[in-house]
Amino acid sequence: MKSSESFSVAALPKAELHLHLEGSLSAATLREVEPSLSEADIEERHCYEGFQGFLECFKWVAGHLRTPAAYGLATRRLLESLASQNVSYAEITLSAGVVLWRGMDFDEVFAAVSDAAAGSAVRVRWIVDGVRHFGAEHVAAVAELAVAHARNGVVALGIGGDEARGPARLFSEIYRHAKNRGLRLVAHAGETCGPESIWAALEIGAERIGHGFRAVEDPALVRHLTDNEIPLEICLTSNVATGLVESVAAHPVRKLYDAGVPVILNTDDPGIFRTTLNREFKLALEHHFSPAELAGIAANGFRYAFA
Repeated sequence: MKSSESFSVAALPKAELHLHLEGSLSAATLREVEPSLSEADIEERHCYEGFQGFLECFKWVAGHLRTPAAYGLATRRLLESLASQNVSYAEITLSAGVVLWRGMDFDEVFAAVSDAAAGSAVRVRWIVDGVRHFGAEHVAAVAELAVAHARNGVVALGIGGDEARGPARLFSEIYRHAKNRGLRLVAHAGETCGPESIWAALEIGAERIGHGFRAVEDPALVRHLTDNEIPLEICLTSNVATGLVESVAAHPVRKLYDAGVPVILNTDDPGIFRTTLNREFKLALEHHFSPAELAGIAANGFRYAFA
């Protein structure tokens, strides 16, 4: 493997598995979707504090996706960015929970994003995501939408949102139903809550853990993740931006990696966090990993994909 000086992150083949469509909108794309927005408007909304502040920013950004056409535009711009970074495969999370909450027709939205993805150089699959703090009935409705579109590129059901207000145990039967209908399972956990949240996600069947960095607090959990080859979808910039980790250098990803936990690098919400997958890899190279290790982590993106 080349030295760090000659190693090219840009040339590295990559996949992204933890990526929210709604959170991917750059300032430029937001202004395409909503021309009345000024740069000052966008900058003000992107100045937030903590995880709850981030959720408000996410809600504000998603609130400008008012039509299926807007969702389609967001998808095209995201895939253009991914293709330029040598990303050849992406599992994009689409928040059906937000679509339902806003009273939109999910089938129309999904048709628009599917059409937008059809011509891309990036191979796309979809994770349909429920808002956990909206409750079990809401997530059950999202699961039915995911099942209905399983033949149209939806590979998994997920839950995001506030871990504390939507514990994973509430969704056990829903996850079992989705699995029985052929969907894979993923869950955000161990981001704002501790190892107990990750254990709970695993108990309902999650096959990958979104974030999950707080597993480092529980040696038994670390061993379980390692022994069962359960990957963590690590999002360095996201965890710093939401105030959950002090700095990229302080992120426990290296400890988890050294313990044998499979890790994957991702952007989470690249528009909100103003990052790219190439940037995440460069940060990891600067603070945590060698070029050879990063090449292996990049390969994990393909190895642990659901399709």
